[in-house]
Amino acid sequence: MNATPDCLTEQHHERHSDNSPDGHRPHRESNNASMTQPPRLSRLLIVILVIAAAGLTFGLVPRLRARHQVAADTMTLSQPTVAVVHPAPANAGPPLVLSGELKPATEASIQARVNGYVRRWLVDLGAKVEAGQVLAELDTPDTDRELSQARAQLTQVEAARDLAAATAKRWKEMLAGKTVSAQEADEKASDYELKKATVEAARANVQRLEEVTRFAKITAPFAGTITVRRLDVGELIMASEGRELYRLAETDKLRVFVRVPQNYARNTAIGQIGELTFAELPGRKFPGKVVRTAGALDPATRTLLTELEVENPNGEILAGSYAQVLLPDAKAAAALTLPANTLIYRAEGTQIALVENDRIALRAVAVGRDFGSAVEIIGGVTAGDRVVVNPSDALTEGSVVQVVEANP
Repeated sequence: MNATPDCLTEQHHERHSDNSPDGHRPHRESNNASMTQPPRLSRLLIVILVIAAAGLTFGLVPRLRARHQVAADTMTLSQPTVAVVHPAPANAGPPLVLSGELKPATEASIQARVNGYVRRWLVDLGAKVEAGQVLAELDTPDTDRELSQARAQLTQVEAARDLAAATAKRWKEMLAGKTVSAQEADEKASDYELKKATVEAARANVQRLEEVTRFAKITAPFAGTITVRRLDVGELIMASEGRELYRLAETDKLRVFVRVPQNYARNTAIGQIGELTFAELPGRKFPGKVVRTAGALDPATRTLLTELEVENPNGEILAGSYAQVLLPDAKAAAALTLPANTLIYRAEGTQIALVENDRIALRAVAVGRDFGSAVEIIGGVTAGDRVVVNPSDALTEGSVVQVVEANP
């Protein structure tokens, strides 16, 4: 299709107007200016929003923070504040000093084992003797006669045994020749066995009497010191009476017996060292060692019988005396104490208020001795408990509290 002249004229006119320096150029610039106005408005709105947000931030947030702080302070102030202390052990008492009784390490009462008359005595009171040493000799006429008779009886039964042996042998031979019956031969053999048993019994009796006659010499069973002599020449000694002739004691080592009270018993152990003092030896101290205990309290006295050993090579300490025994390592079982103002007296009994996980727990306690500002607690608390000082009547089980440590 061909364009009309009018159209060509219009195109030419538009092309001409575009090329003209002052035809339609100002109109396009105004259109560009109108297109740049919306971005400027957007920036202004953004600035306004930022300023508003900053105002809210710096104005509202402090108020919210202050409100939360007030709420927290109110909660804190609503919880009571309590001061707590820990149970403390009672003050250590003086060292344990007990009265001890000294006895020889080994002591024996020597008596006669055979009847007789004292022929002579060889040691006197206070003598030092060795084991096996002869102390006295007895005349034992009755025992000597019994021994002679027993020996004669032994000779007699031995002769009867020999005869029975020869008879049994001959009857055995005759039984082989069938000149006697088997019953008669067995009787002779049994009689021989009986005679042998009689000989053994007689020989045992002789041996017994021989051993008894050896007791005519009274000897020391161990080395020691003669502390008692109760015999004299010519006295009749009867073994059945159980009369003490001598008393022998080993005094080179002494045993000390003390009775430890119940509250010290658990802390008394084997191997502890003690000190012995005597009124007649002022300024002298003798060491002793705990070697054994009874292992149980005496139900009558509630004490523990304890034994110590003391070396006494020079005989400075006399057996049978009393001494003051100091046991520095034996201490009383530590009792816990609390200030008197921690106790709560209610209908349920004596209680204390403990703090456990910032909450109050009421616990019943058993009170012992009263020391004035403090009291002894026998049971109900441990050393690690936190006990409220001056508890108010408003404290109840489970109450939430704030804790501060009180001065001990």
